[in-house]
Amino acid sequence: MSDPDTRILVACMGNVLRGDDGFGVVVARELEDQDLPPEVEVSEVGISGVSMAQDLLEGYDALVLVDAMEREGADPGTIHVERATVPDLDGYSTREISGFAADMHQTDPNKVLVLGEALDVLPERTILVGCEPRRTDDLEDDLSDPVRAAVPRAVEHIELVVDELLADLEDR
Repeated sequence: MSDPDTRILVACMGNVLRGDDGFGVVVARELEDQDLPPEVEVSEVGISGVSMAQDLLEGYDALVLVDAMEREGADPGTIHVERATVPDLDGYSTREISGFAADMHQTDPNKVLVLGEALDVLPERTILVGCEPRRTDDLEDDLSDPVRAAVPRAVEHIELVVDELLADLEDR
């Protein structure tokens, strides 16, 4: 039996005008067609970390952040699933953190995590689901073949992560 007070946010980031950087946005659109549990809200945040921080202000028990993610040595289309590591807030000045809120362009997931932590709204259970991009620097509105092929796998991973999070939250 699910807890009606449990809430999970799946926030999908990306810029659809920068090739594979649009991965998260495409995943959000695919997730709309899935039968996700009622505790799960999918939000397409585009490149605005501020809108995601605003979403988090509503109070969530877990966050799944979906984005293109580069990891050294990984092939394009590789799916990465990992627990988020929030950079230490002591490494940032108040001015820098405030700047993260004001910067609406090319949001870095780490900045979003720092902002969420500074606002004390980042859930303890924060999972990153990313895809190794092939290209993100050119102005284009289509995913590369390996990243496009990775979208259904990412959706499957997100569904598994959500199931694990719900089970974990039910046990608390």
